[in-house]
Order: sequence, then C-alpha cells, then structure tokens
Amino acid sequence: MSTWTQLADQVLNGYKLSETEALHILECPEDDLLQLLDGAFRLRHHYYGRKVKLNMIINTKSGLCPEDCGYCSQSSQSTAPIQKYRMMEQKQIVDGAEKAHLLGANTYCIVASGRGPSQKELDTVTGAVKEIKEKYSMRVCACLGLLKPEQAKQLKEAGVDRYNHNINTSKSHHESITTTHTYNDRTETVGRVKESGMSPCSGVIIGMGETNEDIVNMALSLRELDADSIPVNFLHAIPGTKLAHAQPLTPSFCLKVLALFRFLNPSKEIRISGGREVNLRSIQPLGLYAANSIFLGSYLTTPGQEVTADHKMIQDMGFEVEYAHEQAPV
Repeated sequence: MSTWTQLADQVLNGYKLSETEALHILECPEDDLLQLLDGAFRLRHHYYGRKVKLNMIINTKSGLCPEDCGYCSQSSQSTAPIQKYRMMEQKQIVDGAEKAHLLGANTYCIVASGRGPSQKELDTVTGAVKEIKEKYSMRVCACLGLLKPEQAKQLKEAGVDRYNHNINTSKSHHESITTTHTYNDRTETVGRVKESGMSPCSGVIIGMGETNEDIVNMALSLRELDADSIPVNFLHAIPGTKLAHAQPLTPSFCLKVLALFRFLNPSKEIRISGGREVNLRSIQPLGLYAANSIFLGSYLTTPGQEVTADHKMIQDMGFEVEYAHEQAPV
C-alpha cells in the first residue's frame, strides 16, 4: 500500500492534513503521481463512487462589469473582444435550462457579470428559476456577484438550490488580482448564502502567479468556509486581460492540485472547471480520479470541450453520469 493510500485511509478516519503534508502533495515527484491519484480516488470513491456530476453554465449577462479582476475578459480593464449584452429575458434563461436538461446536466448555473445584481436582474432570475423548477428536476445554481442578505433570501425563496461565489485566490494574493473589492467581501457573501439556506459553492482559479502556499491556503480556507461544491479553475489566459501573459501550468501539476483539494475537502463536490481543456490537455480524463464533477460545454467567454466528447470521456474512463433524479437533496 502506497504512502498516499495510507494517508487517504487516515483522512477517511477523520485525520486532517497539516499545511506541510498538503504542500507535499503539490511537490509530489512525477514518478509518484499515479500513486497520489490512487489515494485521491480512494477518497473520491468512498463519497461518490464512480458517479460524475454534470453542470452547465448560461452566461445571462456578458461584459459591462465595473470590477478590475485581472483574469476576467468581462472586467472594466479588459480589452478582450468579447460579446457584451445586458441581462437576458426570462424565456431565454428557461430555454437554456431545457438544453441543459436534455444534455444530462444535473445542475444548471445561471451566471451574470457585475459586482452584484440589480433588483430588476434579480427579479428576472427568480422568475426564471420558478419556471425552471416547475418543469425540470435539476438543481439550479446562481452566480450573480456580491449579495445582500435580502437578495440571498429572495433567491432561496424562488427555489435556487446553490449559489456560487468563488474566493478565486488566497487572502494574501487577492490584491494582486483585484482591487475593486476585498477578499472579505467574497467570504461574507459565502456566509450570507449559508445563512439563507442555499448550498454554498465557492472555488478558485489556479495559475495567477500564486505560490504553492497560496494554493494550500485556498483549499484550507474553503474547508473552513465549509463550501459544499468547489470548482477548481485553471487560468485560461485571455488576450486583453491583465494576466494574458501568465505562465502556463503543466498538466501533471493540475492533477496534483485536484488531489490536494480532494485530500483537504474529502467529502465535497470537487469540480474540474474553466481551463481544464487547455491546462490538463491530453490527460484531463485522469482528473476524474480526484474530481467528481465537470462543466459541460462552454464557459463564460471561452469555449469548452464538445459535450459529446465530455460524455465519451466519462464513459471511456469507466465512470457514470449522475443524472438529476439520482442526486441527493442539497
């Protein structure tokens, strides 16, 4: 039995890794990578078997954002040539849910750019959610920026199951990425989500110049926040953004990051998210040994893998799609 497998068994028995042990995961020698993934899979299999959750995004409002996030093509500082439009009509959002349902997604993610939603935008989203819930059994996740307590309550009452608001990076690295809001602004929104009764979803973006210590701190912070779902994004450097020339990640390092998040948050939904195609490249199927969830199709302003290729990847690896009617309540 490998050291990583033994460590996984300890974690299953309630052991929590130290920061030093967590750093060792990111520093794992290439020769031991498969053993590390075996340990991560031991944890993943214990909680999720061979099931893979599918999530699908609809970008309901694109660009026009006053924030200065260095990774984002929708930022006020970005010159990326993206499509820009204001909030979609309610019917368009509901139509997107039908597409997600037909493609086997068990979570439909309604995303809008901006610092936070206006009342009109919130009314459009909540109206769409009520209609979606009447038609489909899938979960609905919203991602609309910073929330006030009363806004969180309105979303919960409309039927939103989960709310996403990523911490994106570590507290110490945050000001290098954005200055128009604070790290605490983000964690406070996650707290309001929990207080409202919605399931908190919060994740990270890896590859923005952070250190290994920063990455470990991100995973530990999400453990402390008790996020139910953790999307792990790998920076897809976009021309026209502040981070356009960021150094690319190696596929093997991405696998170590996914293993780290599984070891530190063993029972949580770990989702391979934006940038998986350009960073994991030919070995992205191996990510499923640590993660139990992926996004289908395109992201906000960047293309993803073909949906049929995602389904084939899952099937080829011997995993199974978890459909909406099979999932436990959040």
